[in-house]
Amino acid sequence: MNVRQTHRSRLQIATLLVLATLLTACGINNIPTLDEQAKAAWGQVQNQYQRRADLIPNLVETVKGYAKHEEETLTAVIEARAKATSIQVDASTLDNPEKLKQYQQAQDQLSGALSRLMVVSERYPDLKANQNFLALQSQLEGTENRISVARRDFILAVQNYNTEIRTFPGRLWHSVMYSNLPVRETFEATPGSEKAPQVKF
Repeated sequence: MNVRQTHRSRLQIATLLVLATLLTACGINNIPTLDEQAKAAWGQVQNQYQRRADLIPNLVETVKGYAKHEEETLTAVIEARAKATSIQVDASTLDNPEKLKQYQQAQDQLSGALSRLMVVSERYPDLKANQNFLALQSQLEGTENRISVARRDFILAVQNYNTEIRTFPGRLWHSVMYSNLPVRETFEATPGSEKAPQVKF
């Protein structure tokens, strides 16, 4: 190998190293990274909604023992839970705004049914003093807070992702390499959602 070939080989290696450094520093990986963060945040939203759904059967059974005359309210909670858990969602739901909206509406209906159940429980002092009911109250309040935090984190993750694919240089990388990744929809405020569900015991 002569001096000229050695010099050319070293120049090619140096050029490749410079290009690799430029590509890693220019944000080429930001879009898939932010997309995965949005999906992970969505997973947390689902996780917290599932936690709430898992609490409801115990809550309904506890209330049923004290409030036998509230069959209509109990049935509404059971039906709302069934509807909310019947909607199958996963990360691909983020690409389907209609399904995301349907899922959100079912969860909002469940929140409303739970609120009505809590108002009914006010009429039963023995129920309000029951230790199992108090424990469920605490878990439900904690879960509602977790849902709120998970939804906020999801909204922020989607905002970061959408901003990246709409601004430079992310817009360039999106059009060249990631055009299959769409703009993401997020939760929309529903009427009255500015008020947290009333959980009174």
